[in-house]
Amino acid sequence: MHIPDGYLSPSTCAVLYALATSAWYAALKRVKNALATRTIPLISVFAAFSFVVMMFNVPLPGGTTGHAVGITVAVIVLGPWGSVLATSIALAIQALFFGDGGITTLGANCFNMAIVGSFTAYGVYRLVAAGSEPRSRRRVLAAAVAGYVSINAAALVAALEFGIQPALFHDAAGTPLYAPYPLRIAVPAMMIGHLSFAGLAEALISAGMMSYLQRVDPGLLRGVGNLAGSPTVTAISASYSPRRLWWAVAFLMLLTPLGILAAGTAWGEWSSADLENPETRAQIGAASGNQAPPAAVPVGLKRLSTVWTAPFPGYAPRFIKSETFGYLLSAMFGVGFFVLASLVAGAVGRRREPRALKT
Repeated sequence: MHIPDGYLSPSTCAVLYALATSAWYAALKRVKNALATRTIPLISVFAAFSFVVMMFNVPLPGGTTGHAVGITVAVIVLGPWGSVLATSIALAIQALFFGDGGITTLGANCFNMAIVGSFTAYGVYRLVAAGSEPRSRRRVLAAAVAGYVSINAAALVAALEFGIQPALFHDAAGTPLYAPYPLRIAVPAMMIGHLSFAGLAEALISAGMMSYLQRVDPGLLRGVGNLAGSPTVTAISASYSPRRLWWAVAFLMLLTPLGILAAGTAWGEWSSADLENPETRAQIGAASGNQAPPAAVPVGLKRLSTVWTAPFPGYAPRFIKSETFGYLLSAMFGVGFFVLASLVAGAVGRRREPRALKT
């Protein structure tokens, strides 16, 4: 679901960046209104959680792979606006450092997963959990249903973005300039895998984390968890420490090498080299309704695919020979970045709060 550079036209990317930017601005305003210095450390831990969860690839029908996103838990704790920020930050780090998703398409990826995913999860969770107690089993069920529906909503929007490209952007001969497959192929290819395995993975992670928070940190469930009020960002107590959540993230981080056991590339995330290689072309065709991609790499896709070269593409640092250790090291780098951001935000917040109280 991480759309690479080149699969969407510049105009499509511009529109989706504009929509994403509007949501980021609104979310930042709400964080500021919710005592940002106390909330940012919690946003950091959920950004790290999303980052790690997305490293666990699961095999999908057709020989491709997919992953969960971890949206719903962030929505339950932070509210949809906080989840928008946390997931967007995770996606930005993935694109900048690991080439997982493009730079030109970062707005699209954030729109699909962080924005559509978060607000879908918010609506479904409130609907299913309405009238239940914070520690009830129905809250766990609500988290699972919200996770399943939200990731499929995000996948559907991505599929539509892929699928409209050949119709809107092609040369005089009708050859696609960007994503090569139309809606009739893109939508089933994306949705079959997400309606089955990827959706179930998101549901299990959402339910598992909800159950975990009910046992060890129920105080975090007072935001969306209490089903009161309108979409907001949770303001947390100055004395709160997300230590238990960091331990959960650290545990998942150590398991990330399991994420490379699933072979294959996610649908729509093929490189230009994949589209030129006879062997991978056959795999792409098999995953796309047995329709082979165009004989030549689409011109626009090839041009934009080189816009950004990540330092550690594919979570595989070049100086590490072991694929497993390289993947783990990438996870440690990402989580370390979020830990540092959390510590810095906490330190800055402690220095500024006395001034805010005086004014």
